[in-house]
Amino acid sequence: MSSRALRLDPVERTHLFQLAKPATGRPRRAATRPQPVRPGLRDLLRTLEHTPALVLGRRLDVLASNQMARALLTDFDALPHRERNLVRFMFCDETARSLYTHWDTHAQDIVASLRRDAGRHPHDPLLAELVGELSIRDEDFRRWWADQNVYRHTHGSKHFRHPIVGPLTLHYESLTLPADPDQRLSVYTAEAGSHSEEALRLLAAWIRQPETSHGQHAGHQPPAGPRGAVDHGGCVP
Repeated sequence: MSSRALRLDPVERTHLFQLAKPATGRPRRAATRPQPVRPGLRDLLRTLEHTPALVLGRRLDVLASNQMARALLTDFDALPHRERNLVRFMFCDETARSLYTHWDTHAQDIVASLRRDAGRHPHDPLLAELVGELSIRDEDFRRWWADQNVYRHTHGSKHFRHPIVGPLTLHYESLTLPADPDQRLSVYTAEAGSHSEEALRLLAAWIRQPETSHGQHAGHQPPAGPRGAVDHGGCVP
């Protein structure tokens, strides 16, 4: 049966062909070290002072983020490298469920995007570890992963209920980097003249306050566990 007969969209067709492609030679295991981000790209993130922006890698790892992105979502830089991951944030940090107005929709899209990554890198041990861990610990993730949907984030809108600046509707563009197809730059913007644009201005002003450190705020800072360890809602073994 052809992919056309199955009525698959382009992303689903590509995923199907990747799964059906016979393996040649020995499987290549993905590197377990964090993917490097070019210095020029980090400089670009710093210049975006009024716009949340981050660089995502394999498994939706957050490889780099600017202050606005950390203030909008969470302070990824404060986490161990293993925990700097958008899927972990979505399912392991309780603040994510209150931050996203339509958490279920965004979480399902995140799972479908991870499923697409699994088709592209079937022998990635860190991806297998992430999927196995979340499948055991989170019923929603387990159910949506079993659906086997695939999705590619390129552009769209997200709705937030931010504890500092209130409701926001932000548009995002996700651009694959020409020098590294396993990395993409995601930038969030607000419609000109909208309440959300003003909310971003307020957020930018808030993180510039002397008492604000790295864009952290009480609503996004997980409680400390024993000896200062960060509690991620039970997702860390």
